[in-house]
Amino acid sequence: MKSEVLIIGAGLTGLLLAYRLKKQDISFKVIEARSRIGGRIHTVLTNDETPIEMGATWIGIQHQELLKVVEELKLPVFEQFMKGNALFEPLSTSPPQQIQLPPNQQPSYRIQGGTIALLNTLASPLDKKELVLNEKITSIHYSKNQFEINTANHNYHVNKVVSTLPPRLLVNTIHFNPPLPKNSIEIANNTHTWMGDSIKFGISYKRPFWKENKYSGTVFSNVGPITELYDHSNDRNTKYALKGFLQSEMHMETEKNRKSKVIHQLQKLFGNDALEYSQYKEKIWRKEPNTFKGSEHFIFPHQNNGHPVYQKVFFDNNLFIAGAETAIQFGGYMEGAVQSAQSIYQKLKG
Repeated sequence: MKSEVLIIGAGLTGLLLAYRLKKQDISFKVIEARSRIGGRIHTVLTNDETPIEMGATWIGIQHQELLKVVEELKLPVFEQFMKGNALFEPLSTSPPQQIQLPPNQQPSYRIQGGTIALLNTLASPLDKKELVLNEKITSIHYSKNQFEINTANHNYHVNKVVSTLPPRLLVNTIHFNPPLPKNSIEIANNTHTWMGDSIKFGISYKRPFWKENKYSGTVFSNVGPITELYDHSNDRNTKYALKGFLQSEMHMETEKNRKSKVIHQLQKLFGNDALEYSQYKEKIWRKEPNTFKGSEHFIFPHQNNGHPVYQKVFFDNNLFIAGAETAIQFGGYMEGAVQSAQSIYQKLKG
C-alpha cells in the first residue's frame, strides 16, 4: 500500500496535518492504534447525553493558532462558567472556605458539542483509505528514501513518516531499523507526556444545584481526592455536570472506591444535593497504553517539551517527530499540537 506521507496517530496534530495535506492533494494515510480518533481529546456522553471531557477541554485567548483553526472550521465556542462563589479546602481539619473569584480577565472557552467536535470536523473529509483505526504500528524500517511500516496485519510503504505520538511512547513501542540516534532516544525517554499522570472525572446531574445556591462549581482542594473542580454544563445550559481532577495516587484505588470518595467530598462541599447524581465517569490516563508509558524515574511536568531534538528531521529528512510535546510553545496543550501540525505541514508542502 503506497502513499506519500504516513501519519502515526489521529489526535489533533495528526488530523490537522491530514486536513491540510488533503487540501493540497498530497497523498497520505493516518494510522491510529485506538478504535477512535482524538488521542487525548476524548468527549464522552453520559446516559442522558451530557458531554463530559475526559481529556483536553479549554481554549484561552493566548492560544492564537488554535483559535484560528476553530474559526476556520466555523466551530462555535462558549465561555467557561465561573460566576458565583468558589470553594477552597486548605486542610482536612477545617471546613471549606467560600471565596469570591475576581472577574475573569482572561476567560477560558469550550467548544460547543465538546472538544471532539474539532476532531470530527477535521476527520470528516478523510476517506477510509486515508484514516485507518485499530492499527498499531510495531516497526519502521528505512532504506534508500523508502519506509516500510509494519502493523500486526499490514505493511505500508511510504516516502515520509510523521509521528504524532508522545515521544516517550514512540521510542518505547515502535522498533526502528536503523535505530534512532541515542541522544534522541534519551531525550524522548525524559520527555513529559502531558496529562499522562492525570485522572479526570465528571459527574452529571438533573439540575445545577450549585448554580441555584450561588456557587460557581469551582473548587480547589489540598485535601482531595478532588483537587480541582469546575462547572461542566453544556453551552445551552440544558445538561448539567461537574468536572475535575483527582489526586494522581488515586489510580491505585478501585473505581468503586474513587467514586465513593468523590461523592463523599462533593457532599461535604455542597450538601446532600450532591448525592442526587445521574452518572459518574472517569479516565485514568496512565492506564491508556496508547498515551502513557511509565518511567522508573520522575519526569517533571513539561520536561523537554519543545526540545531542539524534535525540530530535527531524521533519516535523510524523511522522518518527522511531531505532536503536542514537540512544540516550542505551549508544549503538551492543544495549542502546541496545532503549532506542531502547522510547522510540519510547511516542511512537507515546501
